[in-house]
Amino acid sequence: MTSSQPRYELTAVPAPKTFPHVKTPVISDNVMALRLKKSLTAMQQHNLHALIIYADKEHGGNFEYLAGFIPRFEEALLILTADGQLSYVMGNENLKLVPYARNSGKCLHAPAFSLPNQPMDNDAPLTEVLAQAGLKHENRIGVVGWKLFTSKLGDNQYQFDVPAFILEAVIDIAGKRENVVNATSLFISPAHGVRRLNTASEIAFYEYGANLASTNILAALDEIAPGKTEKQIGQLLSADGQPGNVVMIAATGDRFANACLYPTDKEIRLGDKFSLTVGFKGGLSSRSAYVVAAEHELAPAVADYLSALAIPYYHAVTTWLETLQPGLTGGELYQTIENVMPKEKFHWHLNPGHLVADEEWLCSPVYANSTIRLESGMIFQIDIIPSLPGYGGCSIEDTVALADATLRNELQSHFPEVWQRMETRKAYLRDVLNIRVSEDVILLSNTVGYLRPFLLDKNRALVRQR
Repeated sequence: MTSSQPRYELTAVPAPKTFPHVKTPVISDNVMALRLKKSLTAMQQHNLHALIIYADKEHGGNFEYLAGFIPRFEEALLILTADGQLSYVMGNENLKLVPYARNSGKCLHAPAFSLPNQPMDNDAPLTEVLAQAGLKHENRIGVVGWKLFTSKLGDNQYQFDVPAFILEAVIDIAGKRENVVNATSLFISPAHGVRRLNTASEIAFYEYGANLASTNILAALDEIAPGKTEKQIGQLLSADGQPGNVVMIAATGDRFANACLYPTDKEIRLGDKFSLTVGFKGGLSSRSAYVVAAEHELAPAVADYLSALAIPYYHAVTTWLETLQPGLTGGELYQTIENVMPKEKFHWHLNPGHLVADEEWLCSPVYANSTIRLESGMIFQIDIIPSLPGYGGCSIEDTVALADATLRNELQSHFPEVWQRMETRKAYLRDVLNIRVSEDVILLSNTVGYLRPFLLDKNRALVRQR
């Protein structure tokens, strides 16, 4: 560190407060209606007669944004026409969900979306089903998958990530390929996508997942000890019966033995590097550090882990937190991290910060030379991942959001319990960790800024010295 940088030391501090077993909020009816209105406006702006929104279990966020649910087991389409009519095209096992959709619409059956060898009752060419949804010859149709193509090597509007048999039917009914375009950006573009900004009701909904993930991460951190297995720690990351939105990680030592992505029976050993990750709708928490109680227990090759990696990384995170504010461009935030933790030395290669929603990674306005302005209503994951050759990782990924005075007042008025949790987190950040963020930054995770670089030392964390 240079003399102008803050000084950080391992300090005995209380752990952040967690909030287990909070109630699951429901996004309000008027916000669900607003989502539909915003989608229709985006269609008009892009001169589209219809949107076809694809979904399966792994790629259901854009569908769920309007429907309130994802298809289980199967594929599905949600079709929105310019006059505001919705049609749900479902396989056998999701037909029963349509009456519960948050934005109501017509239910159409496409048995080809069902599991292999299930009954093909009501079988018909997919073009006929699309016609029943109101699609017509020569319509300009936008197809919404989940992939935001941004390559500079081709025309991204004619690249698609939906199954070929669906795309072929859409092109057939539209009359020619030029009438069908990739419209995923209407939902998830970091510059104009309708899903990039959240209301108070949506932030309260997503805070549930961020709170749950960070509560479970801290519980798991407290139980790490030599002799325990990855499975014993991993089971602490699941809670409340909620589905994760990423593959859970509880990994000790070298990862991916036998191509395994999941917690195994491997026992934790003194000196191991260790990784933990869990994510739910609205937030992810992740930690990487060493299974030691102090520096002298580290292997000689990484004995300087604290000064070589942990402290520079922590300085980058605290700088990120204190820099974040509405009006900043994504390029300016990117350059801030480049200045304090140069990519050439620390080899981070993803975006240092990205947007979160039902998906763990929605999109990101944070990249080199990005001119996209950060706005109130954006929910961010702190996702700075250094990779220093020879060293284990160091990470404290958590979830925060931007909220201007109007949005903060709405949260305080309509979701007082959520607001109080956010205020408790910010007080801990300020009063215990000496990190001061903009008044426009709200904290959805309990563990924002909390780094234990030595996992067997349950009492000390890195703290900025003032």
